[in-house]
Amino acid sequence: MKCPFCSHQDTRVIDSRPAEDNNSIRRRRVCDECGKRFTTYEKVETIPLIIIKKDKNRETYDRAKIEAGVLRACHKRPIAADQITKLVDEVETEIFNLEDKEIESGVIGELVMNKLKSIDDVAYIRFASVYREFKDVNTFMDELKSVLNK
Repeated sequence: MKCPFCSHQDTRVIDSRPAEDNNSIRRRRVCDECGKRFTTYEKVETIPLIIIKKDKNRETYDRAKIEAGVLRACHKRPIAADQITKLVDEVETEIFNLEDKEIESGVIGELVMNKLKSIDDVAYIRFASVYREFKDVNTFMDELKSVLNK
């Protein structure tokens, strides 16, 4: 590993442990030339996951899209950033545990909605209204009634 400070080619690993997400390895390294320390993270490279959109187009999986949707749904709600990160982590773990090379966007949307429902009803309704493309007020009211009846 090349040193980010002096660009020397030889660095040593002085500590190695699982990272907080348990999906990567955190390594502390020291440069043999300048003596500075730095941290690297190692993650298993996986085959890219393909998402099948509603219009049947295909695109590569992008975690940022899930995060953006959840953040919009949770805007101005009493939901901590850690809760949002945890929700996205859980959805991502479930997606990759399916071990499919292609997955429909609907599966991801349902996973997100199920997680949001347990965190905040308003965020859930916001996400569902966009995801399910409510056509009119009656559809919206039906979803509200199902939340209120839980």
